[in-house]
Amino acid sequence: MAFLNNRLKYVFLLLKKLRPMKKLTVLLLFSVQISFGNTVFWAKTGHRVTGEVAEKHLSGKAKRAIKKLLDGESLALVSTFADEIKADRSFAKFSAWHYVNFPADKKYTEVEPSEYGDVVMGIEKCIAIVKDDTSSKADKVFYLKMLVHLMGDLHQPMHVGRAADKGGNDIQIQWFGKGTNLHRLWDQDLIDSYGMSYSELTDNLPKLSKDEQKAVQQGTVYDWVEESQELANELYGSLEVGEQLGYPYAYKYTNTVRDQLLKGGLRLAMVLNDIFK
Repeated sequence: MAFLNNRLKYVFLLLKKLRPMKKLTVLLLFSVQISFGNTVFWAKTGHRVTGEVAEKHLSGKAKRAIKKLLDGESLALVSTFADEIKADRSFAKFSAWHYVNFPADKKYTEVEPSEYGDVVMGIEKCIAIVKDDTSSKADKVFYLKMLVHLMGDLHQPMHVGRAADKGGNDIQIQWFGKGTNLHRLWDQDLIDSYGMSYSELTDNLPKLSKDEQKAVQQGTVYDWVEESQELANELYGSLEVGEQLGYPYAYKYTNTVRDQLLKGGLRLAMVLNDIFK
């Protein structure tokens, strides 16, 4: 409530300085933010879980180096950076880094890479820059934040979906009686159904032994992208366009969502530990 009251004070002060039409625009934007504030928050939860998991599995050396680079900010906090900069058109060249599309019956290495880049190329670029001793601190910070986000995207299966439907964005469905799409279902709706904050969700992910964690961390980004594509192929066959989804679908895939969040975090930790070893 205090947060809302502060926002209201700010809006009223702003309105005094604006002309009538601009006042209307501000009021509309504010009302949308209040109406969908929780939705915006939950959309970030998956990335923050990935960042939180990674932070819990960093080596001492990596933890110290990252803390110094990020001025104490957590991986959970910076995990949404790559989405936040989309509002600035000067960062438009990074838009293609959030996903990759390649034929369902092909491996990533068997297709011509996109001239605009993709999530795999983005991850490799980030690793190279953060690892390079000649990179400026500003570049290391920027690409470290990007890396945290992109590792999360890699493990959201619809970010490795089909180009024809924009990774499931064009596949319209109903989720508990409300319109959504296949991409949003996996980006947000399934995670939202837990009703947990990112820290609560992190604390309730599967508990793995050291050997099980090492098994998850095996492989390379090429193995992981094909793993996500295999899951995406399954998800395309898991529903029909316009289908009404609810508890049965959530029950079927609840463990899959948690597994993907955990894998993303553990693998991110491994990548970061290797960078700062």
